[in-house]
Amino acid sequence: MNLARRAIEHYVRSGEVIRPPEDLPPELLSRRAGAFVSLKKQGQLRGCIGTFLPSEENLAEEIIQNAIRAATQDPRFPPVRPEELPQLSVSVDVLSEPEPATADELDPKRYGVIVESGWRRGLLLPDLPGVDTVEEQLRIAKLKAGLLPDEPCRILRFTVERHSE
Repeated sequence: MNLARRAIEHYVRSGEVIRPPEDLPPELLSRRAGAFVSLKKQGQLRGCIGTFLPSEENLAEEIIQNAIRAATQDPRFPPVRPEELPQLSVSVDVLSEPEPATADELDPKRYGVIVESGWRRGLLLPDLPGVDTVEEQLRIAKLKAGLLPDEPCRILRFTVERHSE
């Protein structure tokens, strides 16, 4: 999705947030949805930030804000530098509304998962390399949430529309 790349490049070079361009598909300006923006450099993760529920006025704004956050605020990585921009690949996952599920209703290739217990929450996108079983998907999501492997939790599932460059 070109919008995410445009937002990242403009922000990294100028420190300014772009406004949604006039030439966007109307759906991006009328729809609200959560979205994750993932950055890779030479095939390795370089940043990933997103929202599982919409927090902005429309999907275009959601993508712009999460793209900038993925490039500058992922605590696992330093902010993207201008010289890195040509080496980045950018993908955007637009999330469906999460729905309650059981472990039997999960498929790590088709569904992402959210686990919740109290204020703790972990999310894992679908169809990730090396995540081939429901057990592995739930283990990683629980780890991200700070939950023990056998700790009970609420499970939600969602699908994504994946847009890659």
